[in-house]
Amino acid sequence: MNAHGIVHKYGDHVDTDVIIPARYLNTQSHKELASHCMEDIDKDFIHRVKDGDIMVAGVNFGCGSSREHAALAPLYLGVKAVITKSFARIHAANLINAGILPLTFADPADYDKLAEGDEIVLSDIFAAVEAGSMTLTTKAGDKIKLDCAYSPRQIAILKAGGLLPYTKSAK
Repeated sequence: MNAHGIVHKYGDHVDTDVIIPARYLNTQSHKELASHCMEDIDKDFIHRVKDGDIMVAGVNFGCGSSREHAALAPLYLGVKAVITKSFARIHAANLINAGILPLTFADPADYDKLAEGDEIVLSDIFAAVEAGSMTLTTKAGDKIKLDCAYSPRQIAILKAGGLLPYTKSAK
């Protein structure tokens, strides 16, 4: 499996209340929830994001509360991976459960090599996930190493497309 998408780039310490503001957590509609993703720092995100796109961020992405909604809102918009310098631990787990790849730069300085709107490709994702690392390729042909060290259970969840499909398949 490959992923091809556009970079949506953010800085450090993007917390879960920025990813999906708490004031919208009372909705039962996944479309309504997704329509507010990132709105407090990027009002146009929901209009630019397309299925297959990738979010890129600095350190401590997903800090704050452990709300699952912060992984679900990007999922509903088609985000396939989030690449950061580092994650808040619980948010990385929530992304896996949602079926979104949480990836980190092998060299955090590579964050500066990607810009908003860059086209990137993640190739042979499942093989790379099992190997614990993968290479991102930019449209210009630049290659950036990424880390993806997951447990066997996390790999199985990602291969299934998230925790719900994984649980259904285990019956």
